[in-house]
Amino acid sequence: MKKFFKDFKSFVLRGNILDLAVGVMIGGAFGSIVTSLVNDILMPVIGLITGGVNLTGLFLALDLQAYPTIDAAKAAGVGTLNYGIFLQAVISFLIMAFCVFLIVRLMAKMMPKKVEPKKEERKCRFCRMTIDEEATRCPHCTSEL
Repeated sequence: MKKFFKDFKSFVLRGNILDLAVGVMIGGAFGSIVTSLVNDILMPVIGLITGGVNLTGLFLALDLQAYPTIDAAKAAGVGTLNYGIFLQAVISFLIMAFCVFLIVRLMAKMMPKKVEPKKEERKCRFCRMTIDEEATRCPHCTSEL
């Protein structure tokens, strides 16, 4: 049992777990910012462009009757397909994905590129052509190495 807790402690205290925890917290905060951006800024503009349509209020009553709001349909005991709320969630997701894409792209530009050390080329001692490190025969002159 002691070994189990020791393994768990080393697992939790690794840097990756802490980085993940910080990432989840920042991601949650970022998600609320994007949700506010969509609900409070973009959706009113989209509603203005579409002639005052409130996207979250779009629904289809399953009894195919007309109801003024989703709440009115639910009060009547009718199921609804709330496609407006779904469309808003899709827009929110696309904005979130675009923001994450931009951040990843920016971070990739900021990170230093890894420069691999240049390998010394191995040359055949007979024909002086470049050959593979593990070759036992030269592919150019067929001499044994």
